[in-house]
Parts: sequence; structure tokens; C-alpha cells
Amino acid sequence: MATETSVDIRDVALAAEARPLVEQLAADAVAGKLAAQDATLWGPDAESEASIRLSWTTLHESSRPLLAEIDALRAELHAEGLDRIVLAGMGGSSLAPEVITATAGVPLVVLDTTDPGQVADALAGDLDRTVLVVSSKSGTTVETDSHRRIFERAFTQNGIDPVTRIIVVTDPGSAMESAAREAGYRKVFTADPHVGGRYSALTAFGLVPAGLAGADVAALLDDAAAAFRLLSADDDGNPALRLAATLGAAHAKGAEKVVFADTGSGIKGFGDWVEQLIAESTGKNGTGLLPVVVESTDAPGFADAGADATTVAVGPGVDGARISTTGPLGGMFLLWEFATAVAGRLLGIDPFDQPDVEAAKKAARALLDGPAGGPAATPTLVDGSIEVHASGDWVTAGVGNVAEALRAFLAVAPERGYLSIQAYLDRLDDASTAVLRPELARRTGLQTTFGWGPRFLHSTGQYHKGGHQNGVFLQITGATEEDLEVPDRPYTLAGLQRAQALGDGQVLADRGRPVLRLHLTDRAAGLVELVKAVQDLRSLEDQA
Repeated sequence: MATETSVDIRDVALAAEARPLVEQLAADAVAGKLAAQDATLWGPDAESEASIRLSWTTLHESSRPLLAEIDALRAELHAEGLDRIVLAGMGGSSLAPEVITATAGVPLVVLDTTDPGQVADALAGDLDRTVLVVSSKSGTTVETDSHRRIFERAFTQNGIDPVTRIIVVTDPGSAMESAAREAGYRKVFTADPHVGGRYSALTAFGLVPAGLAGADVAALLDDAAAAFRLLSADDDGNPALRLAATLGAAHAKGAEKVVFADTGSGIKGFGDWVEQLIAESTGKNGTGLLPVVVESTDAPGFADAGADATTVAVGPGVDGARISTTGPLGGMFLLWEFATAVAGRLLGIDPFDQPDVEAAKKAARALLDGPAGGPAATPTLVDGSIEVHASGDWVTAGVGNVAEALRAFLAVAPERGYLSIQAYLDRLDDASTAVLRPELARRTGLQTTFGWGPRFLHSTGQYHKGGHQNGVFLQITGATEEDLEVPDRPYTLAGLQRAQALGDGQVLADRGRPVLRLHLTDRAAGLVELVKAVQDLRSLEDQA
């Protein structure tokens, strides 16, 4: 892994176009002002929100006192034979710790799902060795609260006092903090409230679960501190200014997608973390940068990227990459945070709010008032193990199977638009669903994203509603063999999962975006049939 955080703009023409922006940013002392937490950088409309969201710039210093607390608690837990850490958290509360632990090669069970099968698998682990870290900035995240309730009951049913096994990370003053202290949970960590969730990698939200799992979180802070010296400098060599200016220059020419491929960085899953940071920070007011995370530099979307996309290597530069970014994980966190905040200034948006995230949550809550996550939905057609549910008038009378429905759906995608695949399934047992991303990208020529629901709602979900309105949305839902009750709540996990899919789909449809939902009545058989239908798209095109 690279030891110094750096950016290489490999596209000579793009670097030339970005150069005046870099010089202006340096002349305006943007980096120094950002490091000093100047809330005026994004204009008067953003100032009130920015004034309470900028403490992330100095977390490499302010998070130091956490290290001793984490080390002491981990030693205490290990002395009691407790070495299996399960993290219940969504979005910024789970993405950073997952990257940190995967890169460090230490185990962490991450629950950022409402799929009952995936939660049941986590419950089936050795509870005698298990500690649950419940992580929520607001303290009201419905998925995380559901996980806490389910695990609390499981601990109790297995003769374990749950208060000895639950650790909470939240903002001070949240409902979760007061409830956790009242319940007497083993430890409550409060994070800096002046850091938004997607910028919270180096707060307690990132460091506590990763540190308890065994990652060297002190090294993360050291690497971030080293990078800070580069990123806060008001000169045209500042890597964050160069990165932000390049993305801004590309966006001005119509490249609103940013395609990420790892090229041997040594960092595991960085694309998933940076996806939330960029999409949720910039995707608003009808503009923004859409991150597209692909499997490799040979994958569709990267190897064949068009004028609507900027390719980024996470690691050493390679052919086809217009930009490469390298460095240790702590430095890379800070590099992309600085660059994203500066890109917000160039795009004329507030990078710290998320005005469209709540819409899908409200729609899901409304559906939860009905049985099984909302009223029954009548499919447009049934083909084998797949029910086809379509919104909008794009489905014609001639559609008789899944392949034809997909063809009709994809035909309404705007030129240089994008396809978003959203799988409300088990991302471990149903991991093969991810093959749909390269398969559909190859056949459509569209930049194609893939997200596991509902986890993507806490990241790219903001962009889908607030960013460039040129997306089409393919939802995949599935029947569950066994459901899980959520204690003291009037819904099950499967009901919640269904409500989240239908709620988000309704919000997108109400905004005029095409939505196709394919429901697998048998997950295993349905996935095989769906892949076959995607492969049949080519023959349908040949017939046309």
C-alpha cells in the first residue's frame, strides 16, 4: 500500500482544463479555510448547515482520546472471552468500519440489511462470544433499532444478560443515548455531533467497531494526520484541490459519472465507502456526481467508459484511468472528504445536507401501517419464478416475459443516462445477484450501478432523487423462507424490507423515473431465470 496520499491526473487534456480551477481554489485559500472549518465556503444558503458539519477536518487530532477507551474495552471483552463483534449500523455507521476491518484482515459481522435470512445468519453465530455494537447517529435508524431488539431478545433467550453485550455509538443527546444509559448497556460512546454521517470514518462511528474488532485504528489517525498537511495547503500541488477541480471540469463537460476500479491499492471495499460520500454529498438540486463502482478495470463501465464518465483508479494508474488516487486508508479517507467538499463548492451545492433522503423513509413508514409491509401488489405478468411489477406507461401490450419487460424498460433509459440495480436480498447468500451489473452494463452501454437494499438508501438514494434525473431503476425483491419478528414492533423484517423497496420505488415513480420491480417467488430459481433473461436480451435486439 502506498505510504503517501497522492493524485495523478493521467488525462493530459482534462488536467489542462482543471488547471485554472486549481489555481483559483488556491488563490481563494479554499483548502486552508476548509481546514479551519470556514462555513462560508459554499455560500449563504449552506452556511447554517456547514457551520455544524465541519469537525471532520481535524478528527486526526480530536479522536485521539478515543483510542485508549477502545483499547481498554477490547482488553476487557477479550478477558471475558468476547471476541465476536457484530455491528448494527447503516450508511456512514457501517461502510467505514467495514472497509477498515476488511483492509486490516480482521473479522467484523456487519448488519446493514433488513433481509431476515442475513440477520438470522448473524444470530446463528456463537452468541456466547458475541458483542453487539449498535451504531446510529440519529439514534432512530429503523433498521438498527430492529437489529438491537432482535439481538436483545436472542441474548435473553440464551441466558445472557443483554446489557453486558450491547455497546452503543451515537450522537450526544440522541434518543438512543438516553435509552442506552437508562437500560444500563455496557458502554455508550458519543461521537462528535458536528460531523455528518458520511464524513464520520475517523469518529467513534468508524473507530469503535473497527478497533474492537482488532484493526489498528491509531495508524489510521496517523495516516490522516500526515495527509492533512498536504490537503490543507493553499497551493496548486494540493492533491484534494487537483482532484476536486478535475472532477468539476469533467462534470462541466457532461461527465457526471465517476467510475471506480481498484488497481491493487490494498484497500478492500473502498468504492463502497466513497460511493456514499460522493453521491450523498453532491447529488442534489438536479446536479451531482454519480459514483459507479465496478469489478475491475476490464469491467463494462470502465473499459468502455464514454464521454459521460470519468474513470478513477483506486491505486496505481493504469491504461483507461483518467485519474488515479493512492495512499494509506486514513489518508484516502481524508483526501476524498476534502475533494468532495471542494467539489460541492464548484458545483454550487451544499455538500453537507441530504434533502431527499427522508422521502423514501416516509413512504416506507406509511406502508408499514399495512400488513406485510403494505397492500398486496398485482404483478403485470408472471414468468416462472419471477413476478414483474412495472410503474409508468413504458410497458406495452406485447410484453409477455421477463426478457421482453427488461427490453421495454431499458428502451426508455435516456441517452447517456444510467441504470441503477437495487437488490433487496441477502448480500451474502444471494451475492451472485451482483453479476447482473456487468451483464446489463455490457448489453445496454449504460453506466450501471449496483446496490444492496436498503443499504444503498443511505448512500446513493439521495442522488437518485436529487441528482441528474436520467436514471432508470431496476428493483429485485425476493420471497423469504423464514421471517423474523421485530420485538415490540408491529412488523417483521420481511415486512420492513418490502416496505422499503416499495416506498422508494413509489417516490422514484412519483418523480417520473421508470421503475421495474422483479420479485423472485423462489430466490434461487428466480436468480437463474433472471440471468437467463438478461442473456436473452441480445437475441431480442437481434430480432428487432
